[in-house]
Amino acid sequence: MTDASSNPTLLYAKLLGETAQIGWTELERFFLRRASLFGGDLDLMSVAEAVANNARSRLRNGFPLVWSNACRPQAETAADLAARDPELWAVVTSPWVCVQERA
Repeated sequence: MTDASSNPTLLYAKLLGETAQIGWTELERFFLRRASLFGGDLDLMSVAEAVANNARSRLRNGFPLVWSNACRPQAETAADLAARDPELWAVVTSPWVCVQERA
């Protein structure tokens, strides 16, 4: 049996299966703990896979917007999300919750 963490394809599929829709009210506590990362226009599963693999250099080099502090939701982002309550998708890659708004 192959360990999912040693095969990115299996890990990607595992994370995809653990992805779910989440509302801002459920996500807010992770925002307050500064434990959420927003994927922006990037592939949410690729970001989650990189985080799960602890690939910080990959995040810095390949996904610079995700790993920077600018990617963590700011107070303005929180206020916007609370006001609009958009459709959000999230996957937990402890200690992070990777989140993306769906259009």
